[in-house]
Amino acid sequence: MAVPVAFLGVVLIWSTTPLAIQWSSEGAGFLFGVTARMVLGLLICLLVLRLAGIPLSWGKAARTTYVAAGLGIYGAMTSVYWAAQFIPSGWISVIFGLSPLLTSLLGLLWFKQEALTIEGYVGLSIGVLGLAVMFGAGLSISVDTVYGVAAVLVSVLIHSASAVWVAHLNHRQPPLAVTAGGLSVAAPLFVIAWFAFDGQWPAELPDRTRYAILYLAIFGSVLGFFGYFYLLKHMAAVRVNLLTLITPVLALLLGHRLNAEPLGAQVLLGAAMIMAGLLFFQRGATRLDVSR
Repeated sequence: MAVPVAFLGVVLIWSTTPLAIQWSSEGAGFLFGVTARMVLGLLICLLVLRLAGIPLSWGKAARTTYVAAGLGIYGAMTSVYWAAQFIPSGWISVIFGLSPLLTSLLGLLWFKQEALTIEGYVGLSIGVLGLAVMFGAGLSISVDTVYGVAAVLVSVLIHSASAVWVAHLNHRQPPLAVTAGGLSVAAPLFVIAWFAFDGQWPAELPDRTRYAILYLAIFGSVLGFFGYFYLLKHMAAVRVNLLTLITPVLALLLGHRLNAEPLGAQVLLGAAMIMAGLLFFQRGATRLDVSR
C-alpha cells in the first residue's frame, strides 16, 4: 500500500468519525452505539488476524500492552460518545487536535521523555487558549455544551496517556494484534457498562444508525488503526501528526454541511488557535528531529 494512499485514507476516516459517532447513537443511546461498534470491531480484527496468519500473543508483556491500549479505548471512547450528545461533531475533532501536545507533555511528566522546545511550549499555550475560547463558545450555548467540551478533553487526556503508556512498553507486536488485544480488553467493559446502565435492546434502529455503527466498526476501529500504524512505520512521527492539522478542518466542514452544525465566529477562532498551537508544536518537533 502506497504511503500517500494510506495518508489520504486515514485523513478521510478521522474526519468522518466524529459525525459517525453522533449518528451511531441515534435511536439507540450512546452506550449501545459504542458497545456495538467495539464488539463488531473486535470480531473483525480477530477474523483478519486469522486470515492473515498473525498470532495473538498472550505473554505477560503482551497482556500489559493490551491492558494499556484497552483501558485507553474504553475510557476515551466512553467519554467522547457521551460528549457527542451535547456538542457538534466538528468540535470533537478540533479538541482532539490537542492530542500530540498532551502526549508529549504527559511523556515528559510521566517518563521523563525529551523536553519540549520553545516552540512546543508556545504551541501548548496557544492551544490551551484556543480551548478556553471553545469553552466560552460552549457556555454561550448551554451548560450541557460545556460539559460536552470537558468530556472530550477528558477523552483526549485518557487517549494521550494510553498512547504514552503503550509506547513506553514498546512491545513488538504487529499493530493489528495490539488493536485486537486492546479491543479484547475494552469490548467486555463496554458490554458490562451497557448492561449496567442501559441493557435495553433498541426496538428499531434507523438505517443511518446501523450504517454508522458498521462504518465505525470496519473503518474507525480496524482500518483507521491499521492505516495509522502503517504510516508510523513508513513516515516520521512528526509528519504523521500533520493528520491532526487537516482532519479538524474537514470535520468542521462535514458537520456543517451534512449535519447543519453551526460555525460561529467564536468557534472558528478557538479552532484556529488550537490549529495554530499545533502548528507551532510541529515546527518545534521538526526542528528537534532534524537536529538529531
